[in-house]
Amino acid sequence: MFRSAYADVTPVDLPIHEAVLARAAEFGSIPALIDGTDGTTLTYEQLDRFHRRVAAGLAEAGVRKGDVLALHSPNTIAFPTAFYAATRAGASVTTVHPLATPEEFAKQLKDCAARWIVTVSPLLDSARRAAELAGGVEEIFVCDSAPGHRSLIDMLASTAPEPVVGIDPGEDVAALPYSSGTTGVPKGVMLTHRQIATNLAQLQPAITAGPGDRVLAVLPFFHIYGLTALMNAPLRHGATVVVLPRFDLEQFLAAIQNHRITALYVAPPIVLALAKHPLVSEYDLSSLQHVISAAAPLDAKLAAACAQRLGLPPVGQAYGMTELSPGTHVVPLDLMDQAPPGTVGKLIAGTEMRIVSLDDPGKDLGPGESGEILIRGPQVMKGYLGRPDATAAMIDEDGWLHTGDVGHVDDACWLFVVDRVKELIKYKGFQVAPAELEALLLTHPGVADAAVIGVYDDDGNEVPHAFVVRHPSAPDLTDGEVMMYVAERVAPYKRVRHVTFIDGVPRAASGKILRRELRAAHKERS
Repeated sequence: MFRSAYADVTPVDLPIHEAVLARAAEFGSIPALIDGTDGTTLTYEQLDRFHRRVAAGLAEAGVRKGDVLALHSPNTIAFPTAFYAATRAGASVTTVHPLATPEEFAKQLKDCAARWIVTVSPLLDSARRAAELAGGVEEIFVCDSAPGHRSLIDMLASTAPEPVVGIDPGEDVAALPYSSGTTGVPKGVMLTHRQIATNLAQLQPAITAGPGDRVLAVLPFFHIYGLTALMNAPLRHGATVVVLPRFDLEQFLAAIQNHRITALYVAPPIVLALAKHPLVSEYDLSSLQHVISAAAPLDAKLAAACAQRLGLPPVGQAYGMTELSPGTHVVPLDLMDQAPPGTVGKLIAGTEMRIVSLDDPGKDLGPGESGEILIRGPQVMKGYLGRPDATAAMIDEDGWLHTGDVGHVDDACWLFVVDRVKELIKYKGFQVAPAELEALLLTHPGVADAAVIGVYDDDGNEVPHAFVVRHPSAPDLTDGEVMMYVAERVAPYKRVRHVTFIDGVPRAASGKILRRELRAAHKERS
């Protein structure tokens, strides 16, 4: 068993809105949120006051403890106000992908029995249709304004009393994000107030922040990574969050330059853009102090190329999953220069880990041996909503959560994640990690992006199949060239046997490759 080197933390038994905004009065006029597109700013005093008034408005509208409110919005400066207002009113917040189809949205609404929706006017048609399909939704509110719908802006003028709701932080669900569905049907992940708030305290010794720090929020708040790293954590410590609704490279670079961003929390595709895109050189990014990547594997060479280009310490990584609130590992800011290339970090405070054999799950492995990563700690989810069997399959009787990820630690307890158990390609008994091949493919100058899955050949062997996006500078790149490039650099059993050229690699909002979509596309072609 591996334990964190940091001292254990006391569980934070506070509602999440109080855990995050407890020092709002102290931070007062410091900008809490800035719209990166038009400069609209909310101070800490305003954020605190506004979320309390909106909570009063929601309670007046009928929101009660135990209700589920669906927050359906891109990143805006109103998103945190809506989230904390809903939890203060006693609701659990299920966050919804703003690009979800009405049918996908309706499935989530129905699964969690949501009674309320908060959205933005451009997404209103989708929200209305989803509500019709799901049934049970009492009202749709908007963050901005739309005819026939109550607005959170109007609620700021509410004279209703602030709701006083008895919240049990250890039992009551604050957030109900849905797992990304990269390996199966999306499930509602029940995260209590205590689990989310305690995870923030667990991260604090390794990732410090405070007034004067400026974080750029381009990854979505609706995803647990964005909700924690870009919203809850910086707002808990008085940092300023500059908000962008989506990733557009020019807008992203301009925001770093114009708002003097000090910290980036991103996913590998953004690291790739920072390392390779010529546009990066046209902006002043000198305010940046560190970059951390998470949500998907990041190749060590790509991380080094990004850091070198930006003149920064090595790009750090973090590890976790929705079911872990989400953090378990991170490269501490004070150890950035000491972290070995490719590591996802060290165990954060109060967290335990086991690495168990893939062939014998009861056998614990030591440093240097790869197996499935198991995690135990106060950040482990309450369970999957309405799915006790799935919960039991994920969390064993001793409280260990089976991540489904394969990894190993070195002698200094730095963790290296190899791949997903279910995504490993087994070629004639050998295990091939798609992430390793993807990282290699990205070193080819003619490859802009790549993804690898396992497919079966005529002999029934599972073999690597690469989906490749050609770089604009290499429009004539052939499948033979790609396969030869890989073959010259890997063991024979790891060779890519098939190549399909595509316009873009399908990814979840978190940056994870949606391999199931590639498998479906391959099946259609076969």
